[in-house]
Amino acid sequence: MAEEGDKSEGNEVNEQARGGEVSKEKEVDEQARDARAAKEAKIKLVALAYYSRKDVQKAIYEFCLKKEAVPRYMEGFGKRPDALEYPSDVMTLARNGATSFHCSEERWKNVLEISTDKGKDELDEMREGFDLLIDIDSKYFEVAKYAAVSIIESLEEHGVKNFGVKFSGNKGWHILVPWEAFPKEINNMEVRKMFPELPRKIVSYLMDYSKEKLEKHLKKDKGLWESLKKGSQSSGIRCEKCKNIASEFCLITLQCPMKNCRTVEQLKKPAKDVELEKDGSFKNGKRRKCVQCSSPMEEVSKVKFYFCGTCRIDSRDEIDSRNFSGGAMPDIYEQLGLDVILVSPRHLFRTPYSLHEKTALASVVINKSEILSFSHKDADPVRVFIKPFLPNAEPDEAKKLVVAALDSALSSSNSDKSGKTAGKSPTENNEGKKFADVNIDRSKLKYPPSIEAILKGMQDDGRKRALFILISYFRSLNFTEEEVTKLMEEWNKKNKKPLREGYIKSQIEWSFRHATDADASRQKKILPPNYDKPYYKGIGIHPTDEELKYKNPINYTIKKMFGSIKTSSGDKEYRDR
Repeated sequence: MAEEGDKSEGNEVNEQARGGEVSKEKEVDEQARDARAAKEAKIKLVALAYYSRKDVQKAIYEFCLKKEAVPRYMEGFGKRPDALEYPSDVMTLARNGATSFHCSEERWKNVLEISTDKGKDELDEMREGFDLLIDIDSKYFEVAKYAAVSIIESLEEHGVKNFGVKFSGNKGWHILVPWEAFPKEINNMEVRKMFPELPRKIVSYLMDYSKEKLEKHLKKDKGLWESLKKGSQSSGIRCEKCKNIASEFCLITLQCPMKNCRTVEQLKKPAKDVELEKDGSFKNGKRRKCVQCSSPMEEVSKVKFYFCGTCRIDSRDEIDSRNFSGGAMPDIYEQLGLDVILVSPRHLFRTPYSLHEKTALASVVINKSEILSFSHKDADPVRVFIKPFLPNAEPDEAKKLVVAALDSALSSSNSDKSGKTAGKSPTENNEGKKFADVNIDRSKLKYPPSIEAILKGMQDDGRKRALFILISYFRSLNFTEEEVTKLMEEWNKKNKKPLREGYIKSQIEWSFRHATDADASRQKKILPPNYDKPYYKGIGIHPTDEELKYKNPINYTIKKMFGSIKTSSGDKEYRDR
Protein backbone atom coordinates (compact mmCIF):
# COMPACT_ATOMS: atom_id res chain seq x y z
CA MET A 1 0.00 0.00 0.00
CA ALA A 2 2.86 2.35 0.79
CA GLU A 3 4.31 1.76 -2.68
CA GLU A 4 0.94 2.60 -4.27
CA GLY A 5 0.82 5.81 -2.26
CA ASP A 6 4.31 6.77 -3.41
CA LYS A 7 3.33 6.13 -7.05
CA SER A 8 0.19 8.25 -6.64
CA GLU A 9 2.20 11.11 -5.18
CA GLY A 10 4.75 10.77 -8.01
CA ASN A 11 2.02 10.92 -10.64
CA GLU A 12 0.60 14.05 -9.03
CA VAL A 13 4.03 15.69 -9.11
CA ASN A 14 4.47 14.77 -12.79
CA GLU A 15 1.02 16.12 -13.66
CA GLN A 16 1.79 19.36 -11.83
CA ALA A 17 5.08 19.65 -13.72
CA ARG A 18 3.36 19.03 -17.04
CA GLY A 19 0.68 21.53 -16.10
CA GLY A 20 3.38 24.09 -15.34
CA GLU A 21 5.03 23.50 -18.71
CA VAL A 22 1.69 23.90 -20.52
CA SER A 23 0.95 27.14 -18.69
CA LYS A 24 4.41 28.48 -19.61
CA GLU A 25 3.81 27.59 -23.27
CA LYS A 26 0.45 29.38 -23.16
CA GLU A 27 2.12 32.40 -21.58
CA VAL A 28 4.78 32.47 -24.33
CA ASP A 29 2.08 32.14 -27.01
CA GLU A 30 0.08 34.97 -25.47
CA GLN A 31 3.16 37.18 -25.34
CA ALA A 32 3.90 36.43 -29.00
CA ARG A 33 0.29 37.24 -29.96
CA ASP A 34 0.43 40.48 -28.00
CA ALA A 35 3.70 41.43 -29.71
CA ARG A 36 2.23 40.70 -33.16
CA ALA A 37 -0.90 42.67 -32.34
CA ALA A 38 1.15 45.65 -31.15
CA LYS A 39 3.30 45.51 -34.31
CA GLU A 40 0.24 45.34 -36.57
CA ALA A 41 -1.37 48.27 -34.77
CA LYS A 42 1.81 50.32 -35.20
CA ILE A 43 2.10 49.55 -38.93
CA LYS A 44 -1.56 50.40 -39.53
CA LEU A 45 -1.08 53.76 -37.80
CA VAL A 46 2.03 54.46 -39.87
CA ALA A 47 0.16 53.39 -43.02
CA LEU A 48 -2.75 55.76 -42.41
CA ALA A 49 -0.44 58.73 -41.96
CA TYR A 50 1.90 57.78 -44.81
CA TYR A 51 -0.72 56.94 -47.46
CA SER A 52 -2.53 60.21 -46.74
CA ARG A 53 0.28 61.99 -48.61
CA LYS A 54 -0.94 63.09 -52.05
CA ASP A 55 2.48 62.57 -53.67
CA VAL A 56 2.62 58.97 -52.40
CA GLN A 57 -0.92 58.29 -53.68
CA LYS A 58 -0.02 59.72 -57.09
CA ALA A 59 3.25 57.75 -57.36
CA ILE A 60 1.56 54.41 -56.58
CA TYR A 61 -1.44 55.12 -58.85
CA GLU A 62 0.62 56.21 -61.88
CA PHE A 63 2.94 53.22 -61.67
CA CYS A 64 -0.04 50.84 -61.54
CA LEU A 65 -1.70 52.11 -64.74
CA LYS A 66 -2.64 49.13 -66.97
CA LYS A 67 -1.40 46.74 -64.27
CA GLU A 68 -3.17 44.60 -61.74
CA ALA A 69 -3.04 46.49 -58.45
CA VAL A 70 -3.90 44.57 -55.29
CA PRO A 71 -3.83 45.76 -51.66
CA ARG A 72 -2.47 43.62 -48.86
CA TYR A 73 -4.05 43.57 -45.43
CA MET A 74 -1.13 42.48 -43.20
CA GLU A 75 -1.26 38.73 -43.92
CA GLY A 76 -3.74 38.46 -46.79
CA PHE A 77 -4.23 40.00 -50.24
CA GLY A 78 -7.37 41.65 -51.57
CA LYS A 79 -9.49 40.25 -54.40
CA ARG A 80 -8.12 39.75 -57.91
CA PRO A 81 -8.23 41.09 -60.52
CA ASP A 82 -8.34 44.66 -59.27
CA ALA A 83 -7.06 48.07 -60.34
CA LEU A 84 -6.71 51.59 -58.98
CA GLU A 85 -9.16 53.99 -60.64
CA TYR A 86 -8.03 57.15 -58.85
CA PRO A 87 -5.04 58.18 -56.73
CA SER A 88 -7.40 58.60 -53.77
CA ASP A 89 -8.15 54.84 -53.90
CA VAL A 90 -4.84 54.33 -52.10
CA MET A 91 -6.05 56.23 -49.03
CA THR A 92 -9.51 54.65 -49.16
CA LEU A 93 -7.98 51.17 -49.06
CA ALA A 94 -5.59 52.21 -46.26
CA ARG A 95 -8.58 53.31 -44.17
CA ASN A 96 -10.02 49.83 -44.70
CA GLY A 97 -6.84 48.26 -43.31
CA ALA A 98 -4.54 47.99 -46.36
CA THR A 99 -0.88 48.08 -45.34
CA SER A 100 0.85 47.67 -48.72
CA PHE A 101 0.17 47.65 -52.46
CA HIS A 102 1.33 45.13 -55.07
CA CYS A 103 1.12 45.12 -58.86
CA SER A 104 1.80 42.87 -61.84
CA GLU A 105 4.82 42.86 -64.13
CA GLU A 106 2.42 42.49 -67.05
CA ARG A 107 0.50 45.34 -68.69
CA TRP A 108 -3.06 44.58 -69.75
CA LYS A 109 -5.52 46.00 -72.28
CA ASN A 110 -8.28 45.71 -69.68
CA VAL A 111 -7.21 44.60 -66.22
CA LEU A 112 -10.70 43.79 -64.95
CA GLU A 113 -11.33 41.31 -67.79
CA ILE A 114 -8.54 39.02 -66.56
CA SER A 115 -9.93 35.76 -65.24
CA THR A 116 -8.59 32.50 -63.88
CA ASP A 117 -10.89 30.75 -66.36
CA LYS A 118 -8.95 32.12 -69.32
CA GLY A 119 -6.24 30.00 -70.91
CA LYS A 120 -2.72 31.07 -71.86
CA ASP A 121 -3.65 31.97 -75.44
CA GLU A 122 -6.45 34.27 -74.26
CA LEU A 123 -4.20 35.94 -71.69
CA ASP A 124 -1.50 36.42 -74.35
CA GLU A 125 -4.01 38.33 -76.49
CA MET A 126 -5.05 40.50 -73.54
CA ARG A 127 -1.45 41.37 -72.60
CA GLU A 128 -0.05 44.63 -74.02
CA GLY A 129 3.45 43.96 -72.76
CA PHE A 130 5.49 43.45 -69.61
CA ASP A 131 8.23 45.10 -67.61
CA LEU A 132 11.29 43.03 -66.73
CA LEU A 133 11.53 42.88 -62.94
CA ILE A 134 14.81 41.63 -61.48
CA ASP A 135 14.18 40.71 -57.84
CA ILE A 136 17.33 40.49 -55.71
CA ASP A 137 16.72 38.92 -52.31
CA SER A 138 19.90 37.94 -50.48
CA LYS A 139 20.12 36.93 -46.82
CA TYR A 140 22.61 39.73 -46.24
CA PHE A 141 21.75 43.33 -47.07
CA GLU A 142 25.34 44.31 -47.90
CA VAL A 143 25.63 41.38 -50.32
CA ALA A 144 22.33 42.41 -51.94
CA LYS A 145 23.82 45.86 -52.58
CA TYR A 146 26.79 44.40 -54.46
CA ALA A 147 24.46 42.03 -56.34
CA ALA A 148 22.36 44.99 -57.49
CA VAL A 149 25.46 46.87 -58.65
CA SER A 150 26.66 43.77 -60.55
CA ILE A 151 23.31 43.35 -62.33
CA ILE A 152 23.26 47.04 -63.28
CA GLU A 153 26.78 46.81 -64.72
CA SER A 154 25.66 43.80 -66.76
CA LEU A 155 22.59 45.64 -68.07
CA GLU A 156 24.69 48.62 -69.11
CA GLU A 157 27.18 46.40 -70.93
CA HIS A 158 24.23 45.15 -73.01
CA GLY A 159 23.13 48.64 -73.94
CA VAL A 160 20.39 49.05 -71.33
CA LYS A 161 20.88 52.52 -69.89
CA ASN A 162 17.40 53.35 -68.61
CA PHE A 163 16.13 51.27 -65.70
CA GLY A 164 14.54 51.81 -62.32
CA VAL A 165 16.11 50.88 -58.97
CA LYS A 166 14.22 50.61 -55.70
CA PHE A 167 14.68 49.20 -52.22
CA SER A 168 12.30 46.29 -51.59
CA GLY A 169 11.44 47.48 -48.09
CA ASN A 170 13.33 44.71 -46.27
CA LYS A 171 16.67 43.21 -47.42
CA GLY A 172 16.52 43.27 -51.21
CA TRP A 173 16.31 45.32 -54.37
CA HIS A 174 14.06 45.58 -57.41
CA ILE A 175 15.56 46.57 -60.76
CA LEU A 176 13.06 47.27 -63.54
CA VAL A 177 13.58 47.47 -67.31
CA PRO A 178 10.43 48.99 -68.87
CA TRP A 179 8.45 47.40 -71.69
CA GLU A 180 9.31 50.33 -73.98
CA ALA A 181 12.95 49.14 -74.06
CA PHE A 182 12.08 45.76 -75.60
CA PRO A 183 11.73 44.94 -79.30
CA LYS A 184 8.15 44.20 -80.25
CA GLU A 185 9.12 41.20 -82.41
CA ILE A 186 11.99 38.74 -82.34
CA ASN A 187 12.37 35.85 -84.81
CA ASN A 188 8.91 36.69 -86.20
CA MET A 189 7.36 36.19 -82.76
CA GLU A 190 5.49 38.86 -80.79
CA VAL A 191 7.54 39.56 -77.67
CA ARG A 192 4.44 40.45 -75.62
CA LYS A 193 3.38 36.80 -75.93
CA MET A 194 6.75 35.50 -74.68
CA PHE A 195 5.88 35.88 -71.00
CA PRO A 196 7.12 34.40 -68.71
CA GLU A 197 9.56 32.42 -70.91
CA LEU A 198 11.61 35.40 -72.10
CA PRO A 199 12.00 37.16 -68.72
CA ARG A 200 13.05 33.85 -67.16
CA LYS A 201 15.72 33.35 -69.80
CA ILE A 202 16.96 36.91 -69.33
CA VAL A 203 17.19 36.51 -65.54
CA SER A 204 19.01 33.17 -65.93
CA TYR A 205 21.42 34.74 -68.40
CA LEU A 206 22.08 37.70 -66.10
CA MET A 207 22.81 35.29 -63.23
CA ASP A 208 25.60 33.72 -65.26
CA TYR A 209 26.86 36.97 -66.72
CA SER A 210 26.97 38.83 -63.38
CA LYS A 211 28.50 36.26 -61.05
CA GLU A 212 32.15 37.16 -61.76
CA LYS A 213 31.35 40.85 -61.30
CA LEU A 214 29.71 40.11 -57.95
CA GLU A 215 32.68 38.04 -56.81
CA LYS A 216 35.09 40.89 -57.62
CA HIS A 217 32.97 43.35 -55.63
CA LEU A 218 32.68 41.01 -52.65
CA LYS A 219 36.41 40.28 -52.55
CA LYS A 220 37.11 44.00 -52.16
CA ASP A 221 35.26 43.82 -48.83
CA LYS A 222 37.59 41.31 -47.16
CA GLY A 223 35.63 41.05 -43.93
CA LEU A 224 32.39 40.32 -45.75
CA TRP A 225 34.07 37.85 -48.11
CA GLU A 226 35.57 35.85 -45.23
CA SER A 227 32.26 35.73 -43.38
CA LEU A 228 30.53 34.46 -46.52
CA LYS A 229 33.11 31.71 -46.94
CA LYS A 230 32.40 30.55 -43.40
CA GLY A 231 28.64 31.07 -43.28
CA SER A 232 27.40 30.16 -46.75
CA GLN A 233 25.33 26.98 -46.86
CA SER A 234 26.64 26.33 -50.36
CA SER A 235 30.32 27.10 -49.91
CA GLY A 236 32.98 24.70 -51.12
CA ILE A 237 35.82 24.11 -53.56
CA ARG A 238 35.02 25.86 -56.82
CA CYS A 239 35.67 24.99 -60.45
CA GLU A 240 37.50 28.06 -61.77
CA LYS A 241 36.48 27.18 -65.32
CA CYS A 242 32.72 27.69 -64.83
CA LYS A 243 32.79 29.28 -61.33
CA ASN A 244 30.37 26.68 -59.91
CA ILE A 245 30.87 24.84 -56.61
CA ALA A 246 32.32 21.38 -57.25
CA SER A 247 31.09 18.15 -55.67
CA GLU A 248 33.38 16.42 -53.18
CA PHE A 249 33.96 12.71 -53.75
CA CYS A 250 36.15 9.94 -52.38
CA LEU A 251 37.76 7.08 -54.27
CA ILE A 252 37.92 4.20 -51.79
CA THR A 253 40.03 1.13 -52.40
CA LEU A 254 38.85 -1.98 -50.55
CA GLN A 255 40.59 -5.34 -50.36
CA CYS A 256 39.51 -8.77 -49.23
CA PRO A 257 41.67 -9.82 -46.22
CA MET A 258 41.53 -13.53 -47.08
CA LYS A 259 44.98 -14.72 -48.21
CA ASN A 260 43.61 -17.01 -50.89
CA CYS A 261 41.43 -14.23 -52.34
CA ARG A 262 42.79 -10.65 -51.94
CA THR A 263 40.16 -9.23 -54.32
CA VAL A 264 40.45 -5.46 -54.79
CA GLU A 265 37.46 -3.17 -55.39
CA GLN A 266 37.22 0.59 -55.90
CA LEU A 267 34.20 2.72 -55.01
CA LYS A 268 33.48 6.33 -55.98
CA LYS A 269 31.09 7.91 -53.49
CA PRO A 270 30.10 11.40 -52.26
CA ALA A 271 32.63 12.25 -49.55
CA LYS A 272 30.09 12.63 -46.76
CA ASP A 273 28.73 9.12 -47.38
CA VAL A 274 31.96 7.15 -47.31
CA GLU A 275 33.53 7.52 -43.88
CA LEU A 276 34.30 3.99 -42.73
CA GLU A 277 34.34 2.67 -39.20
CA LYS A 278 37.40 0.77 -37.97
CA ASP A 279 35.76 -2.55 -38.79
CA GLY A 280 35.31 -1.50 -42.43
CA SER A 281 31.59 -0.74 -42.20
CA PHE A 282 30.02 2.43 -43.58
CA LYS A 283 28.20 5.04 -41.50
CA ASN A 284 24.89 3.27 -42.07
CA GLY A 285 26.29 0.10 -40.50
CA LYS A 286 26.56 -1.86 -43.73
CA ARG A 287 29.86 -3.56 -44.43
CA ARG A 288 31.03 -4.19 -47.98
CA LYS A 289 31.51 -7.88 -48.78
CA CYS A 290 33.90 -9.46 -51.24
CA VAL A 291 32.19 -10.36 -54.50
CA GLN A 292 34.30 -13.54 -54.73
CA CYS A 293 34.20 -15.07 -51.25
CA SER A 294 31.71 -12.85 -49.36
CA SER A 295 34.26 -11.97 -46.68
CA PRO A 296 34.03 -8.45 -45.18
CA MET A 297 36.22 -6.03 -47.14
CA GLU A 298 38.83 -3.78 -45.52
CA GLU A 299 39.81 -0.24 -46.49
CA VAL A 300 43.24 0.07 -48.11
CA SER A 301 43.15 3.73 -49.13
CA LYS A 302 40.81 6.66 -49.49
CA VAL A 303 41.52 9.55 -51.86
CA LYS A 304 39.43 12.71 -51.82
CA PHE A 305 38.84 14.57 -55.10
CA TYR A 306 36.55 17.23 -56.58
CA PHE A 307 34.25 16.81 -59.55
CA CYS A 308 32.61 19.57 -61.62
CA GLY A 309 29.37 18.29 -63.10
CA THR A 310 29.16 21.23 -65.49
CA CYS A 311 32.60 20.87 -67.09
CA ARG A 312 32.80 17.09 -66.51
CA ILE A 313 36.32 17.31 -65.05
CA ASP A 314 37.80 16.22 -61.72
CA SER A 315 40.87 17.09 -59.68
CA ARG A 316 42.52 13.66 -60.09
CA ASP A 317 43.72 14.71 -63.54
CA GLU A 318 47.00 16.64 -63.28
CA ILE A 319 45.91 19.28 -65.80
CA ASP A 320 42.29 19.57 -64.69
CA SER A 321 43.32 19.82 -61.03
CA ARG A 322 44.52 23.38 -61.73
CA ASN A 323 40.91 24.37 -62.44
CA PHE A 324 39.85 23.92 -58.81
CA SER A 325 40.21 26.62 -56.15
CA GLY A 326 42.65 26.06 -53.34
CA GLY A 327 40.17 26.82 -50.56
CA ALA A 328 36.45 26.94 -49.83
CA MET A 329 34.52 29.58 -51.77
CA PRO A 330 30.93 30.81 -51.35
CA ASP A 331 28.39 29.94 -54.05
CA ILE A 332 28.02 33.14 -56.06
CA TYR A 333 24.66 32.00 -57.45
CA GLU A 334 23.39 31.83 -53.88
CA GLN A 335 24.70 35.31 -53.10
CA LEU A 336 23.06 36.86 -56.20
CA GLY A 337 19.71 35.98 -54.68
CA LEU A 338 17.85 35.82 -58.01
CA ASP A 339 14.85 33.52 -58.31
CA VAL A 340 13.74 32.59 -61.83
CA ILE A 341 10.62 30.84 -60.52
CA LEU A 342 9.20 34.12 -59.23
CA VAL A 343 8.96 35.32 -62.85
CA SER A 344 5.54 33.80 -63.47
CA PRO A 345 2.15 34.70 -64.96
CA ARG A 346 0.31 37.34 -62.92
CA HIS A 347 3.10 37.46 -60.33
CA LEU A 348 2.77 40.50 -58.07
CA PHE A 349 5.54 42.62 -56.58
CA ARG A 350 5.56 45.52 -54.15
CA THR A 351 4.86 48.85 -55.83
CA PRO A 352 7.29 51.73 -55.45
CA TYR A 353 6.59 53.68 -52.25
CA SER A 354 4.51 50.90 -50.72
CA LEU A 355 5.25 50.03 -47.10
CA HIS A 356 6.65 46.67 -46.01
CA GLU A 357 4.73 44.88 -43.23
CA LYS A 358 7.82 43.37 -41.57
CA THR A 359 9.80 46.59 -41.30
CA ALA A 360 7.31 49.48 -41.72
CA LEU A 361 9.83 50.90 -44.21
CA ALA A 362 8.94 52.29 -47.64
CA SER A 363 9.98 50.71 -50.94
CA VAL A 364 11.80 53.85 -52.04
CA VAL A 365 13.27 54.62 -55.47
CA ILE A 366 16.93 55.66 -55.58
CA ASN A 367 19.64 56.44 -58.12
CA LYS A 368 22.12 53.67 -58.94
CA SER A 369 24.94 55.74 -57.43
CA GLU A 370 23.19 55.64 -54.03
CA ILE A 371 22.99 51.85 -53.68
CA LEU A 372 26.22 51.17 -51.77
CA SER A 373 25.69 54.05 -49.34
CA PHE A 374 22.00 53.28 -48.76
CA SER A 375 20.84 52.45 -45.23
CA HIS A 376 17.45 51.44 -43.85
CA LYS A 377 16.92 54.85 -42.30
CA ASP A 378 16.78 56.26 -45.84
CA ALA A 379 13.50 54.31 -46.25
CA ASP A 380 11.85 55.83 -43.18
CA PRO A 381 8.34 56.88 -44.35
CA VAL A 382 8.83 60.28 -42.74
CA ARG A 383 11.91 60.96 -44.91
CA VAL A 384 10.56 59.69 -48.26
CA PHE A 385 11.15 61.91 -51.30
CA ILE A 386 9.32 60.86 -54.49
CA LYS A 387 11.27 59.89 -57.62
CA PRO A 388 9.91 58.09 -60.73
CA PHE A 389 10.56 54.33 -60.86
CA LEU A 390 9.55 53.90 -64.51
CA PRO A 391 12.22 55.55 -66.72
CA ASN A 392 11.85 56.83 -70.27
CA ALA A 393 13.51 54.11 -72.31
CA GLU A 394 14.66 54.24 -75.91
CA PRO A 395 12.99 51.86 -78.43
CA ASP A 396 14.84 48.52 -78.77
CA GLU A 397 17.25 49.52 -76.01
CA ALA A 398 17.08 45.99 -74.57
CA LYS A 399 17.31 44.16 -77.92
CA LYS A 400 20.96 43.20 -77.44
CA LEU A 401 20.09 41.75 -74.02
CA VAL A 402 17.15 39.77 -75.43
CA VAL A 403 19.23 38.29 -78.25
CA ALA A 404 22.08 37.38 -75.88
CA ALA A 405 19.69 35.68 -73.44
CA LEU A 406 17.97 33.68 -76.20
CA ASP A 407 21.31 32.63 -77.70
CA SER A 408 22.55 31.56 -74.27
CA ALA A 409 19.40 29.51 -73.63
CA LEU A 410 19.68 27.84 -77.04
CA SER A 411 23.38 27.11 -76.52
CA SER A 412 22.67 25.64 -73.09
CA SER A 413 19.91 23.47 -74.54
CA ASN A 414 22.16 22.16 -77.31
CA SER A 415 24.96 21.52 -74.82
CA ASP A 416 22.59 19.53 -72.62
CA LYS A 417 21.56 17.40 -75.59
CA SER A 418 25.16 16.56 -76.40
CA GLY A 419 25.71 15.45 -72.81
CA LYS A 420 28.35 18.08 -72.05
CA THR A 421 26.66 19.64 -69.03
CA ALA A 422 25.38 18.51 -65.70
CA GLY A 423 21.67 18.22 -65.18
CA LYS A 424 21.41 16.12 -68.33
CA SER A 425 17.98 14.59 -68.76
CA PRO A 426 17.82 11.00 -67.58
CA THR A 427 16.00 10.24 -70.84
CA GLU A 428 19.19 10.93 -72.82
CA ASN A 429 22.52 9.12 -72.84
CA ASN A 430 26.01 10.49 -73.34
CA GLU A 431 25.67 10.40 -77.13
CA GLY A 432 22.44 12.40 -76.94
CA LYS A 433 20.30 9.41 -77.98
CA LYS A 434 16.74 9.63 -76.78
CA PHE A 435 15.47 6.93 -74.46
CA ALA A 436 11.98 5.56 -74.76
CA ASP A 437 9.37 7.26 -72.56
CA VAL A 438 8.88 5.49 -69.26
CA ASN A 439 5.44 4.04 -68.58
CA ILE A 440 4.82 4.48 -64.87
CA ASP A 441 2.31 2.36 -62.97
CA ARG A 442 0.65 5.14 -60.97
CA SER A 443 -0.35 2.77 -58.17
CA LYS A 444 3.27 1.64 -57.63
CA LEU A 445 4.99 5.01 -58.01
CA LYS A 446 7.86 5.38 -55.52
CA TYR A 447 8.13 9.02 -54.46
CA PRO A 448 11.49 10.34 -53.27
CA PRO A 449 11.32 11.43 -49.60
CA SER A 450 11.62 15.11 -50.59
CA ILE A 451 8.66 14.86 -52.97
CA GLU A 452 6.68 13.01 -50.29
CA ALA A 453 7.42 15.82 -47.83
CA ILE A 454 6.24 18.49 -50.28
CA LEU A 455 3.06 16.52 -51.09
CA LYS A 456 2.09 16.67 -47.40
CA GLY A 457 1.54 20.41 -47.81
CA MET A 458 3.56 23.56 -47.22
CA GLN A 459 3.48 26.22 -44.55
CA ASP A 460 3.51 29.94 -45.40
CA ASP A 461 6.72 30.10 -47.43
CA GLY A 462 7.85 28.19 -50.48
CA ARG A 463 4.47 27.22 -51.97
CA LYS A 464 5.27 28.56 -55.45
CA ARG A 465 8.67 26.89 -55.58
CA ALA A 466 7.14 23.67 -54.30
CA LEU A 467 4.51 23.89 -57.05
CA PHE A 468 7.23 24.25 -59.68
CA ILE A 469 9.08 21.20 -58.32
CA LEU A 470 5.92 19.07 -58.28
CA ILE A 471 4.71 20.07 -61.75
CA SER A 472 8.17 19.41 -63.22
CA TYR A 473 8.36 16.06 -61.43
CA PHE A 474 5.01 14.72 -62.65
CA ARG A 475 5.42 16.24 -66.12
CA SER A 476 8.78 14.46 -66.50
CA LEU A 477 7.08 11.16 -65.62
CA ASN A 478 4.59 11.59 -68.50
CA PHE A 479 1.58 12.41 -66.35
CA THR A 480 -1.16 14.04 -68.41
CA GLU A 481 -2.23 17.63 -67.88
CA GLU A 482 -5.49 16.41 -66.33
CA GLU A 483 -3.63 14.11 -63.92
CA VAL A 484 -1.23 16.87 -62.86
CA THR A 485 -4.11 19.31 -62.38
CA LYS A 486 -5.96 16.86 -60.12
CA LEU A 487 -2.83 16.13 -58.07
CA MET A 488 -2.04 19.82 -57.62
CA GLU A 489 -5.60 20.58 -56.54
CA GLU A 490 -5.36 17.86 -53.87
CA TRP A 491 -1.93 19.08 -52.77
CA ASN A 492 -3.09 22.71 -52.56
CA LYS A 493 -5.81 21.75 -50.07
CA LYS A 494 -3.08 20.50 -47.70
CA ASN A 495 -1.20 23.82 -47.73
CA LYS A 496 -1.62 26.01 -44.67
CA LYS A 497 -2.53 28.85 -47.04
CA PRO A 498 -3.66 27.46 -50.41
CA LEU A 499 -2.41 29.11 -53.58
CA ARG A 500 -4.98 30.72 -55.86
CA GLU A 501 -6.50 28.23 -58.29
CA GLY A 502 -5.80 30.58 -61.19
CA TYR A 503 -2.09 30.70 -60.37
CA ILE A 504 -1.84 26.90 -60.29
CA LYS A 505 -3.77 26.62 -63.56
CA SER A 506 -1.49 29.11 -65.33
CA GLN A 507 1.66 27.30 -64.15
CA ILE A 508 0.38 23.92 -65.36
CA GLU A 509 -0.66 25.38 -68.72
CA TRP A 510 2.75 26.98 -69.18
CA SER A 511 4.50 23.71 -68.37
CA PHE A 512 2.50 21.75 -70.94
CA ARG A 513 2.40 24.37 -73.71
CA HIS A 514 5.68 26.31 -73.72
CA ALA A 515 8.02 25.79 -76.71
CA THR A 516 11.79 25.39 -76.81
CA ASP A 517 12.28 27.56 -79.89
CA ALA A 518 10.47 29.33 -82.69
CA ASP A 519 8.80 26.05 -83.62
CA ALA A 520 5.90 26.24 -81.18
CA SER A 521 4.98 22.63 -81.84
CA ARG A 522 8.14 21.39 -80.13
CA GLN A 523 7.62 21.06 -76.40
CA LYS A 524 10.23 20.25 -73.81
CA LYS A 525 9.87 18.62 -70.42
CA ILE A 526 11.69 20.50 -67.69
CA LEU A 527 13.20 18.28 -65.00
CA PRO A 528 12.67 19.23 -61.37
CA PRO A 529 15.72 20.99 -59.87
CA ASN A 530 18.65 18.80 -58.82
CA TYR A 531 18.93 18.07 -55.11
CA ASP A 532 22.05 20.24 -54.76
CA LYS A 533 20.16 23.36 -55.87
CA PRO A 534 18.89 25.82 -53.23
CA TYR A 535 15.20 25.25 -54.10
CA TYR A 536 14.75 22.48 -51.55
CA LYS A 537 16.54 24.00 -48.56
CA GLY A 538 14.90 27.32 -49.41
CA ILE A 539 11.47 25.81 -48.70
CA GLY A 540 12.55 23.79 -45.67
CA ILE A 541 13.01 20.46 -47.47
CA HIS A 542 16.32 18.65 -46.85
CA PRO A 543 17.04 15.77 -49.27
CA THR A 544 18.25 12.58 -47.59
CA ASP A 545 21.76 11.22 -48.12
CA GLU A 546 20.29 8.49 -50.30
CA GLU A 547 18.51 11.03 -52.51
CA LEU A 548 21.69 13.03 -52.99
CA LYS A 549 23.32 9.98 -54.58
CA TYR A 550 20.79 10.19 -57.43
CA LYS A 551 21.15 13.96 -58.05
CA ASN A 552 17.53 14.41 -59.20
CA PRO A 553 14.08 13.18 -58.05
CA ILE A 554 13.45 11.64 -61.48
CA ASN A 555 16.67 9.60 -61.31
CA TYR A 556 15.64 8.39 -57.85
CA THR A 557 12.17 7.31 -58.97
CA ILE A 558 13.34 5.57 -62.14
CA LYS A 559 16.13 3.72 -60.36
CA LYS A 560 13.86 2.57 -57.56
CA MET A 561 11.17 1.34 -59.95
CA PHE A 562 13.17 -0.03 -62.86
CA GLY A 563 16.90 -0.07 -62.10
CA SER A 564 17.61 0.51 -65.79
CA ILE A 565 15.85 1.74 -68.92
CA LYS A 566 16.40 0.51 -72.42
CA THR A 567 17.00 2.97 -75.21
CA SER A 568 14.51 3.32 -78.03
CA SER A 569 16.90 1.29 -80.20
CA GLY A 570 17.12 -1.39 -77.51
CA ASP A 571 20.89 -1.76 -77.68
CA LYS A 572 21.99 0.19 -74.60
CA GLU A 573 20.84 0.86 -71.10
CA TYR A 574 20.68 3.91 -68.91
CA ARG A 575 22.00 3.37 -65.41
CA ASP A 576 22.59 5.86 -62.62
CA ARG A 577 26.24 6.34 -61.90
